[in-house]
Amino acid sequence: MIRKAKIADVKPIQLIVNEYADQGQMLPRSLNELYENLRDFSVFEDNGGIAGVCALHISWDGLAEVRSLAVRKDRIGKGIGTSLVVHCLREAKDLGAERVFVLTYQEGFFHKLGFSPVDKKELPHKIWTDCLNCVKFPNCDETALIIPLPRT
Repeated sequence: MIRKAKIADVKPIQLIVNEYADQGQMLPRSLNELYENLRDFSVFEDNGGIAGVCALHISWDGLAEVRSLAVRKDRIGKGIGTSLVVHCLREAKDLGAERVFVLTYQEGFFHKLGFSPVDKKELPHKIWTDCLNCVKFPNCDETALIIPLPRT
């Protein structure tokens, strides 16, 4: 079941996300950052525990970002990641976003969901807000991908 994250989920979310961050596969998230952005997060709850997490962050006019997609290692390959991204895309559409982007090392996964490469220069608001404070800036090695959302 996918649901919006709650305060009690913050520490389990951090454990899942930072396990990948420790391996250099995504950026780490501090408890402070998770609490401050809790409304962005959705979780995949499975047997009373958190099996996966994903955030949808509104970046700019008509533009949203999928962030912090992580699935517990023992639950990979069960469709949890796909379900979380599809959930975020639906939420983005409901909020009025026209496009959703992601910065990722997992290009193939997002290509299967319909995302296409985009030059990071097309995401200036992202660069001058979040990326500027990243330890990898200006040498980011993540790939930027984007998907247009159908209009209703």
